[in-house]
Amino acid sequence: MTIEKCIVEFDVDDVIFEEGSTGRELYVVLDGKVEIAKIDGKIDGGNKTVIVGLGKGEFFGEMAVIDGSARSATAIAAAPHTRVMRINHARFVYLVSQQPAFALMVMDALSKRLRASNSVTYRTAAAP
Repeated sequence: MTIEKCIVEFDVDDVIFEEGSTGRELYVVLDGKVEIAKIDGKIDGGNKTVIVGLGKGEFFGEMAVIDGSARSATAIAAAPHTRVMRINHARFVYLVSQQPAFALMVMDALSKRLRASNSVTYRTAAAP
């Protein structure tokens, strides 16, 4: 598969993937912005809580590409002409096996995201 076939463009508020959906792809932001959010109710009329905003060079969807489980949040384009590169499971495994720096980068991001999640979860749980 050529690189061009892996690049997808989205407009503002386009949903890249929904929480609960299945997928074995990781995405890298090439241009624009992406919001990772939790949505209560329907996407169009629901209550959106943005977990994180991502920009050029950042990636998302790594949990599903690693373990094949359902998406834990919804990814939404937050800028016009947001372009992302889709990396499927096979390509991800190849990159990890051939580029140790890539694997370390993914592990570093996962670790930071888990720490941030733990901080929010336990701070919220401790609040009266």
